[in-house]
Amino acid sequence: MNAKNFLQKEAQRLGFLSCRISDAEFLEEDAPRLEQWLNKGYHGSMSYMENHFDKRLDPRKLVPGARSVVSLAYNYFPQKEISSIDDSMPQIAKYAYGEDYHYVIKDKLFELLDSLRSSYGNIQGRCFVDSAPVMERSWAKKSGLGWIGKNSLLLRKGEGSFFFLAELIIDLALPSDNVEIDHCGTCTKCIDACPTGAIIQPEVIDSNRCISHMTIELHGSLPSDYKDSISPWVFGCDICQDVCPWNRHSKPHQEERFTPGPWKDWNSNDWKEITEETFGRIFKRSAIKRAGFAGLKRNLNSSI
Repeated sequence: MNAKNFLQKEAQRLGFLSCRISDAEFLEEDAPRLEQWLNKGYHGSMSYMENHFDKRLDPRKLVPGARSVVSLAYNYFPQKEISSIDDSMPQIAKYAYGEDYHYVIKDKLFELLDSLRSSYGNIQGRCFVDSAPVMERSWAKKSGLGWIGKNSLLLRKGEGSFFFLAELIIDLALPSDNVEIDHCGTCTKCIDACPTGAIIQPEVIDSNRCISHMTIELHGSLPSDYKDSISPWVFGCDICQDVCPWNRHSKPHQEERFTPGPWKDWNSNDWKEITEETFGRIFKRSAIKRAGFAGLKRNLNSSI
């Protein structure tokens, strides 16, 4: 318990919203759901989701001897939403406003793990931020960090869903936390608002229809059936979060590294005229680089 208290205080010092613990064990309830989701092809072009099935469900295959999964949340809700009175202005998902979250949060996780080792010995473990076969939302739910909403995203009372998830998988046994109950009730605002009908049923997303998937992961042409629905989004989508009543409680983050880059002041012409050199320079340390220059230009041509 002392180690757990220390860990949670250090996480708070580093700016995390919350830090919760679950036992490192096989995710028995998730196995059939994941298999069914993959069999139906709901992962779209993300073929990598078919890899490492066992590792996704058992953290001990990622970290031999793992005893605990530490789930953490880090706020990214912006001080000010970047929008325009011009409806044709390209829209970027809020999580990509600033520096790539992989860099920002990974740095904090390494510091957190180092602090734990300094106080409690040579603990073996790994840090994860959406970069390995880890079922982060399942672990967050299991730890009581929040509950999974109908849009498949984790929700927290008083904070909503505009936060990143991260994990430490370690060989130190820590007391586990209690699961949070579902607070969505009969609300279906996220399902009703999705313009492409990507939320097939509560907690089930068909990536083939998801705007985030189409604007980031998908290579080649955008599906003609959804082009009108995708605009004005050119990287990601926040629709199902923006309509969620729980996100009325979202509070601006305090992370300087999430400050938007110079593109926040661009107009439609600036976006139209972007070159590959400008893309590489402006988005060098941005999550937007994941779409690639060709992908962003494709999205822009469809949007503007």
